[in-house]
Amino acid sequence: MPSFAMSAEDRAELARLEEDMWREATRYDLGFQERRFAQDFTEFGRSGRVYSREQVICADRRPIRAVLPLANLAIRLLDTNTAQVTYDSQVSHCGAVQYAHRSSIWSRIDGVWVMRFHQGTPYVPSH
Repeated sequence: MPSFAMSAEDRAELARLEEDMWREATRYDLGFQERRFAQDFTEFGRSGRVYSREQVICADRRPIRAVLPLANLAIRLLDTNTAQVTYDSQVSHCGAVQYAHRSSIWSRIDGVWVMRFHQGTPYVPSH
């Protein structure tokens, strides 16, 4: 299996972009969303629901109470222009803390990283 090297710049950009999805200033910025969600984007939410690009972009604005930096963030190249980002999220919602293992697939299209797929799987931490 071939090994693909990732530049430090790409690694830093993907980490920042993933965290930007959890920052209200960027997450609810229409320009950011239009640039960063691929046309064929799909999400398998932590809830088990499936979301389209349109549903994610048109989602109602609400406070995002996520812990940053993202825990256990790891990035690996799947090919020269496709990366998988994984991490664990900790988000306060309605007075409870929700934990999820997260995975995103990013593609570099015309030199710009766009998210193609995202999935959140709930878990209970063992601490």
